[in-house]
Amino acid sequence: MNLQPKDVLTEQEVEKGLRKVVWDGLFSEAMTTLTGGAFIVAMAILLGANNLQLGLIAALPTMVNMFQLIAIWLVRQFNNRRAITVFCSLLARLPLVLIGLVPFIFPGVLSLELLIPVLFFYYLSGAIAGASWNSWMKDLIPENRLGAFFGRRSAFMQSLNVVLSLLLALGLDYVKDNFPEMEMQSYGLMFVLAGTSGLIGSSMLAGTPEPKKILPRENVFVMLRRPLRDPNFRRLLVFNSAWVFAVNIASPFFNVFMMKSMNLPLSYIIGFTILSQVSSILTIRLWGQFADRYSNKTIIAIGAPLYIICLLAWCFVGIWSFMWPNLLLLGMIHILMGFSNAGINLSLTNIGLKLAPTADAIIYLSAKNIITAIFSALAPLAGGILADYFTGRHLKVDAEWGGPRWTKSLHIIELQDWNFLFLFGALLGLIAVNLLAKVKEKGEVEKDVVVRIMRSTVRNNLKENFVVGSLMNGYSQLRDVFRRKFF
Repeated sequence: MNLQPKDVLTEQEVEKGLRKVVWDGLFSEAMTTLTGGAFIVAMAILLGANNLQLGLIAALPTMVNMFQLIAIWLVRQFNNRRAITVFCSLLARLPLVLIGLVPFIFPGVLSLELLIPVLFFYYLSGAIAGASWNSWMKDLIPENRLGAFFGRRSAFMQSLNVVLSLLLALGLDYVKDNFPEMEMQSYGLMFVLAGTSGLIGSSMLAGTPEPKKILPRENVFVMLRRPLRDPNFRRLLVFNSAWVFAVNIASPFFNVFMMKSMNLPLSYIIGFTILSQVSSILTIRLWGQFADRYSNKTIIAIGAPLYIICLLAWCFVGIWSFMWPNLLLLGMIHILMGFSNAGINLSLTNIGLKLAPTADAIIYLSAKNIITAIFSALAPLAGGILADYFTGRHLKVDAEWGGPRWTKSLHIIELQDWNFLFLFGALLGLIAVNLLAKVKEKGEVEKDVVVRIMRSTVRNNLKENFVVGSLMNGYSQLRDVFRRKFF
């Protein structure tokens, strides 16, 4: 297959390429679902992982972004982003098939000492491919369609994630309950399917056209100084780094907390994940439309405080002796997390693309990924260490009312183990949000104005957006109560 870029792309070629990008997203999402999230955590726990090892596994996907310097060098050297993306994605996905065959060919051999290096190589090759892919997409997708296109693509990917995750969770729980000796082989089969799906996705990328761009050959380290000398982009880097550190010190341990502290079955955990995904699917297109119409910064300013509320709410999970209130709270948290994350993640990607000059897109985006990767990788490692430190420690707050005839005690909150991480992450998130105000984006609109417009839009489409409308109204009421009480 000819992987050379073209001088000029027709409108038909662009549209055909965008369809292939969507298909690649679906196959890549299947690969990620089969090898990530709660499933890789459950597999690691089955292999005897401790908190630090769980933190390391959570850190790997972002840790390897520090090696995107290789992608910059390759793109500048060969001026062929499609070939680099396809080749590196093949290198990333083929080992998944091989590691998945180990439990079948060599039963009992698979261990964390083998799994972690393979995951490292998988994520490393994927990071190099991803950096080249970002620059490629920057030139392929019209700028005025970035938010809408990625919103639509993400909606399809998350829909697939919902269906596939539920089927996998039910299947794994069934195997665990009825054929426990085959549990590791089940994870092996998932890795084989993941690698196969990823390879199909690579073939889709191979058929996607690339607009030709001749990039000058410069010293990589000299080039990286360019985005760091851009004051506005530097402020974006500071905010993004602070935000990902706050999020990743806590979020990798949500599933660990539900598995170890609450002893929830995998199907329950995936069920909550699906709630989050459905909430995201129902709102991501709306987020994309408003990001294009107003600004990505405004969307982040709306979503980030909602996510911080979710982190605080995690501190209250497990304080009731009955299970159903805890499950109800978990459901509400996951719905709100899906709603807020849809806007935050979409806008963080788009604002980086928007603020990066077209000629230096790969440099700016790689600098962003490399710097934020450092903080994303350090956060779960720090979280694992802190989780070990807080093991066996707790902070309990009760309220008691006493009278002549009876005494009533109210259990308000109890922090232990991972709960401390959730509180710490929320505090760091508040600090990060204050840094966002310094970032400037063309066309940005005041947050309160966009909230009112979004609420009006949702009300006009209430049947299609019932969940969104409830969330927006709830957020508005909570904000008004907070302002009246404290300001």
